[in-house]
Amino acid sequence: MVSKNIVSAAFILLVFGSFVMAEDTPQTLFDFTGADAAKEWQTVNDGVMGGVSEGKFKITDKKTMEFFGSLSLENNGGFASVRTKAKKLGFEKGDTVVAKVKGDGREYMLNLYLNKPLIAFSYRATVQTKKEEWIEVKVPLDKFEATSFGRPVKDEGVVDPKEINALGFMLSDKKAGPFKLEIESIQVVRVAK
Repeated sequence: MVSKNIVSAAFILLVFGSFVMAEDTPQTLFDFTGADAAKEWQTVNDGVMGGVSEGKFKITDKKTMEFFGSLSLENNGGFASVRTKAKKLGFEKGDTVVAKVKGDGREYMLNLYLNKPLIAFSYRATVQTKKEEWIEVKVPLDKFEATSFGRPVKDEGVVDPKEINALGFMLSDKKAGPFKLEIESIQVVRVAK
């Protein structure tokens, strides 16, 4: 016969253990399965500063987004980016951005853009890709670093989730030549409250 204490202990572990062990379910912010997926995105390249880098994107037959082109260092250029058009993304304190990407071995930046009148300002996290290999990148919001014109801005502190109104990927590794980054999805993992 099983004692009442063992049954009680098993019940407590079952009920309370499920709260502790439950893994947060990622919420998809962007995937590329819908017919209008491309309408939410745009490219911004160094042509805004006189550069001649070419960065483009397309939705593939595999329902991923491919960001591709050629980085040029001519005319003081050196960056290509793809980002969402401005809209409220609904981030909250404690969130983690999760992106599934396949790259070319180059180092990209995952950028968060704010609804602020600051020129060339974003919060960034480095994404080191592995050539032709899918990886999952996980970056908590408080690990993004404030930057302006690619340089750290120390006085800005941690990003305010409510001010984030766009996100995207940028290549600015000072290496001229072709590039390609494929993105399957961008999700957010929220800490259970």
